[in-house]
Amino acid sequence: MFSDLCSPAGMSEAPALNDRLRTGPAVSRMALLINPFYRKDPHGSFGKHVLTPTLALTSIAAATPLGWQVRYWDENLLKGPPPHRPFPQVVGITVHLTFARRAYELARWYRARGAKVVLGGLHVLSCPEECAPHADALALGEGVQTWPQILHDVERGCLKPRYEGSYDWHFRHDPPPERAILPRRDFLTTASLIATRGCKNRCTFCYLATRGLKMPCQRREAEDVAREFAATGEPYGVFTDNNLGANRLYLRELCRALRPLEKIWSAAVTINVTDDETLVREMALAGCTGVFVGFESLSAQNLNDVGKNTPHPQDYARRVAIFHHYGMQVNGSFVFGFDHDGPDVFERTADWIEENRLECATFHILTPYPGTPLFDDLRRQGRLLHKNWELYDTAHAVFRPLLMTPEQLDAGYSRCYRRLFTLSSIWKRRPLTLKETIPYVAMSLLYKRANRLWPLVIRHGLTHALWRPLVEVSRRRHVEFRRHLCEHPQTSQSLLVAPGV
Repeated sequence: MFSDLCSPAGMSEAPALNDRLRTGPAVSRMALLINPFYRKDPHGSFGKHVLTPTLALTSIAAATPLGWQVRYWDENLLKGPPPHRPFPQVVGITVHLTFARRAYELARWYRARGAKVVLGGLHVLSCPEECAPHADALALGEGVQTWPQILHDVERGCLKPRYEGSYDWHFRHDPPPERAILPRRDFLTTASLIATRGCKNRCTFCYLATRGLKMPCQRREAEDVAREFAATGEPYGVFTDNNLGANRLYLRELCRALRPLEKIWSAAVTINVTDDETLVREMALAGCTGVFVGFESLSAQNLNDVGKNTPHPQDYARRVAIFHHYGMQVNGSFVFGFDHDGPDVFERTADWIEENRLECATFHILTPYPGTPLFDDLRRQGRLLHKNWELYDTAHAVFRPLLMTPEQLDAGYSRCYRRLFTLSSIWKRRPLTLKETIPYVAMSLLYKRANRLWPLVIRHGLTHALWRPLVEVSRRRHVEFRRHLCEHPQTSQSLLVAPGV
């Protein structure tokens, strides 16, 4: 099986930077935005890394002042080292702790050749002192606000070492993302969307609990979101909101705005959205084919400890059935390593996933991000193993669990992925009718069993072409399902395939 193999070089090693390479002079008023390479976990799907582009960089690009050229480069598209001809005057690099070292390498390379380098992102906010020596300027907080000022100061020759943007500024005033800079063929869909920002939950392990990050809950006008989705020309969209269902009145309004588009989409929601079954029906009628649900744990004690506001895990199965009734696939997110997790947590979780026919599952090892309450607690308790940020990727144990060893935690995490990606597990979780089984199996094999194929697909820009037929089949079938749902609202419905859930 692919999950027993090491990652191919292209998925585990960043492209080499040629320190002897000579570049021409920087082109005035040219900016390059880079999403650095990060190592891919061989236990997961390589395909998930090219489902949608980062929304952060396209939003920054949209804020670029007139008179400036802006280019986009994602190292994870496997096209080799980042571009240098023409050579940019300014390079903006987004920084996450797992690829911080790569971001610093890129910053050093471009600065050595005369570019002004700006670092932004969550890791810059949580560890500014660490990031500062690697940049000409840091962008802390909301980058859409600070980017125009940074470029203006570059032109005037008075670039400051630090710029701070406030999330209190309502993001509905921001321009729509600049998707024209994206290589469309390299992604399943370029329709990364955001309708809401912030989250009412304050889970101690979540990045939203990072010290200094104050992100109030905000919402865009539903009609504006629908117009943006329509303008992408994509049949399938992915909402990147932390919790699209946080405000149920707003979600209902958004669904009614999206319904006439006859497109399909997926989103992250909490299981609480099933409190109101009529709302789930509205989601289905609006084109929702898949939900990403952060179950996190099947232990109520674990959930209480981290401040997760959720129904009791004993009620999860009934609520999953509600999503299934309305034709939505469920991608369940589970975290291992909480204080009440023993060595038996892995098999229990995998059993539950198969029993409830979750079409997909995403596993994480509990990871204490710098600046979060969890990080501070584990540091005080002396349970952190190291601060090698590259391994803070939710795929490695970086602290000592209470009821098992770090080695047991690593092994159990790997074992869950191996089990869920087997043909027998995929088959156990199939839809109840043959009509829906065929596309589900096709999607599962492509997403979960094709890691040997994905590097080739990604490198040659075939992602969009490979996924598009499945997307269109899914869209057409879901349009029919919606009509059936309107005509027979009480009729139960078996699962429909949803790409990229």
